[in-house]
Amino acid sequence: MSTFPTAAPALTAPAPAVHRLSTAGILHSEWHKLRSLRSTWITLGTAASLVLGIGLVMGGTYTSGGGDSDIDTVVLVLYGTLLGQLCVTVLGILVTAGEYATGMIRTSLTVVPRRLPVLWAKAAVFTVTAFVWMTVTALVTFLAAQALLAGTDQAAALTDPGVLRAIAGNSAGITLLGLTALGLGASLRSVPGAVGAYIGGVLLLPEVLGMLPYDAVESALVYFPTQAAGAMGSATPIPGAASAGPALLALCLWAGASLAVAAVLVRRRDV
Repeated sequence: MSTFPTAAPALTAPAPAVHRLSTAGILHSEWHKLRSLRSTWITLGTAASLVLGIGLVMGGTYTSGGGDSDIDTVVLVLYGTLLGQLCVTVLGILVTAGEYATGMIRTSLTVVPRRLPVLWAKAAVFTVTAFVWMTVTALVTFLAAQALLAGTDQAAALTDPGVLRAIAGNSAGITLLGLTALGLGASLRSVPGAVGAYIGGVLLLPEVLGMLPYDAVESALVYFPTQAAGAMGSATPIPGAASAGPALLALCLWAGASLAVAAVLVRRRDV
């Protein structure tokens, strides 16, 4: 009796692994992109160098009873923030608009088709990085400058009333300005365009409006981004400026509005 060979069982290909998107994974991806870019450390390093360098110059050249004796101690020491914040805002623009310039945004939005989680992750990673970096920079600058200011009428300690709050407010103000710039970068998708919009709309527009002889305009200007950020970085109240709480709220609203516009445009436009 003959037997027929039985057919071998068919081989089936293993099912492809399913990778689920998670908030932690998207955040990790954005952090990896941010820290791996040379421009991140160039801009942050330049910001820290400007703040620290100018702080040391102010501390080393200060004399009691001079023209700067009526300036708040934290404002005097962290005067370099006026230049350092420009570097942080450029970084905020590069985080979003820079990815459009390189075309990497296509990959990011293909992997995360819902799109908005990418924007929120970029904003979160930038916020934490900028705030921690500028807080450490401000603390180091304050302590180094105070070593030079010992024995003068600008000598102060971290435990003095309002000093730590002003240092934290200074860093928060810079971070929120950078977050506003990040939203501009995502909306305009152009590094030069976003830089120009920031300079024109955030830095120059308040100066132009300040020339108008209207009390309402003058009252509103104290809540504009750069003016509000300046008020947050002072240990003592600045005459004519907003107090720290309203200034922080105003900056949060500016940054929130910028990100909200960016979110709408990111969802509606093609890449």
